[in-house]
Amino acid sequence: MKFVDMSNNTPSNSHAKDFASPALTLSLAGIFRDGAAGNEETEEVDDGSAGGGRREETTMVEISSENSVPLMSTLSRSRDDFDAENEDYDDPTNSKKKKYHRHTAHQIRELEALFKESPHPDEKQRQQLSNQLGLHPRQVKFWFQNRRTQIKAIQERHENSLLKTEIDKLSEVNKALRMAMKKNIPSCPSCGFSSSSKEAAVVIPTQEQQLRIENARPKTEVEKLRAELGKYTKGTSPTTSSGGNDEENKNGLELQTDTFGLEKSRIMDIVNQATEELKKMATFGEPLWIKSFETGREILNYDEYMKEFPTEKSGEERLTRSIEASRDTGVVSMDLPRLVQCFMDVNQWKETFPGMITKASTLDVIRNGEGDNWVGAVQLMFAELQMLTPVVGTRKVYFLRYCKQLGADQWAIVDVSVDKVEDNIDASLMKCRKLPSGCILQDQSNAHCKVTWVEHLECQQSTVHSLYHAIVNSGQAFGARHWMATLQQQCERLTFFKATSVRIKDSTGPDVATLAGRKSILKLAQRMTWSFCHAIGASSYNKWDKIHSKTGDDIRVASRKNLTDPREPFGLILCATSSVWLPVSRNVLFDFLRDETRQHECNIMSNGGPVESIANLATGQDRGNAVTIQAMKLKEDMWILQDTCTNAYESTVVYAPIDIGGMKSVMTGRDSSNVAVLPSGFSILPDGLESRSLVITSRPEEKCTGGGSLLTVLYQILTSNSPAAKLSKESVESVNNLISCTLHRIKTSLQCEDG
Repeated sequence: MKFVDMSNNTPSNSHAKDFASPALTLSLAGIFRDGAAGNEETEEVDDGSAGGGRREETTMVEISSENSVPLMSTLSRSRDDFDAENEDYDDPTNSKKKKYHRHTAHQIRELEALFKESPHPDEKQRQQLSNQLGLHPRQVKFWFQNRRTQIKAIQERHENSLLKTEIDKLSEVNKALRMAMKKNIPSCPSCGFSSSSKEAAVVIPTQEQQLRIENARPKTEVEKLRAELGKYTKGTSPTTSSGGNDEENKNGLELQTDTFGLEKSRIMDIVNQATEELKKMATFGEPLWIKSFETGREILNYDEYMKEFPTEKSGEERLTRSIEASRDTGVVSMDLPRLVQCFMDVNQWKETFPGMITKASTLDVIRNGEGDNWVGAVQLMFAELQMLTPVVGTRKVYFLRYCKQLGADQWAIVDVSVDKVEDNIDASLMKCRKLPSGCILQDQSNAHCKVTWVEHLECQQSTVHSLYHAIVNSGQAFGARHWMATLQQQCERLTFFKATSVRIKDSTGPDVATLAGRKSILKLAQRMTWSFCHAIGASSYNKWDKIHSKTGDDIRVASRKNLTDPREPFGLILCATSSVWLPVSRNVLFDFLRDETRQHECNIMSNGGPVESIANLATGQDRGNAVTIQAMKLKEDMWILQDTCTNAYESTVVYAPIDIGGMKSVMTGRDSSNVAVLPSGFSILPDGLESRSLVITSRPEEKCTGGGSLLTVLYQILTSNSPAAKLSKESVESVNNLISCTLHRIKTSLQCEDG
């Protein structure tokens, strides 16, 4: 077999079994497709051997895990590879020469159906199937053995290919680093790679291009305003124009053709075509989408995708980009009109996904919706997407968002990028583009909606921090599951916020059982969590610098001055953060960090003393979703407001010290917008290695299936109230010790110091 390596961004072999690639899924799809279309049965083969029969030479182009690297094409194997003859057990006279016969199409379909449900049927299932299909039990037994063997052989070949590619890639990186060390060339402070590498030659122009994009946007908006003002004659204004002039101006706006160099009709063709693709991506099953045996996630088969949606891009152009495709389905507790509003209103969209969207704006309205709803609306949007850690760069993307009503109770929110955004912005040079993506919204009863989410991104290949290599390159970090889990959590949180009969645990503190008091506390907690998500990421808002750590942990610091915002303390604010991997399941780590009885072990701000819960307000059905107010025994003038959130993908524990007077005022129902909070806390993400074993977990069944956790710690401290203050070495050293001490305490408490 010949392997042609056409990728330089492939996960390591240790991760290979965690993610099935499009090459693998195509081969698996081929097995089911050929098995369904063919009508032959293979000879008896043990599970440990390769499938019998003559094989033709196969040429394979290597790709990475779960659609996260460049596209590939795999030459289809001959049906002789999988189709062989089977012995006729019913002929007693044929003792020397085997007699073969073919299975019928019906038999193949039934065998395939049972195999998808149970690849290892027991004796009772095999006997029942043999009676149903008129086959000998041994024929059924060996058919399943052969099918498992074929899949195993494909997986082994794929893993070998991944290992070879990873070795070649590591050799190139090692060679580049050695050359940089010989030449004594400084390395990048954020990733550690030499600026003399080949990638640097591409990164510098890309950064310059990004600066041009940022600078060009205000200029473009000014030009648009001038163009609009120029439509009115001297001495007239929009408010004094006659009805005929208003209609003429409206027609002029409708017929403008300079939006990213495309006519309106062409823009509508693009979004309508993207809508049709989204509908197919959301509804089609195999062979377009294959379910991974190991992770249970759906994987896009890119060879089938290219057949269904051919592209005009050349192979060389596709090789420089990586592909991430994912799909997820769930039910959210929000009615359809309001859910559509959350997607189309950019401010509500940012508030719904605070941990994922750090910046978002509507650059242009191509087409307004019909009447009071959003039917037919087309907007040009910009978004900066982030992870809750500073070690993974953000993704900036320009795209069209189209709202279309598909039926009486079904809507579609469609996203698709276009190359030419504005006169001075070429989105094709951006690091990330949206291929047809979005949501299909289906109205359900009782103010609920079923959401089918498809996320399809084309990104420039880049180096990812080793801790986050698996979760980013597998497409999980910015995938459909992450978006869906966040949407469900925020919708549930909104439902609890509006509820009037949510039980509140109240102990020795003031009464917060009033509806106004509860809402005021929840608003303050929500603003505190938004501020935490804003401060912890790698957005351009934060200029992170590495500092030397005594414990060897990667610690970053950033500073900012607050002179006008009453929602934060005035003065110089210092932020410090660090991300580490722990061999602990996400649920165990989350329960430990939010446990008030163990706050002294992980929360330095409690001064090492115990805390007492004053109030506990539920924000979701999971007991981990709650807002609590805690009193510190060793600090009587301050309380701690804590907001804990968890969903199917990630968890956060956010807290901030607040003076007792301000907190009591909020608890009585007064406005909390002027209460200053400076949040700190923890972000917990899965490590993406879902098959990793030997991790600490509270449930025995997770020992073989649960992965470790990626923990990010963030501390924010007010170092000076003076607006003219400057950052001192003593302050940096203080937060360095604070982060190091916190991580040491967490590792010691969870008994994973050597993790």
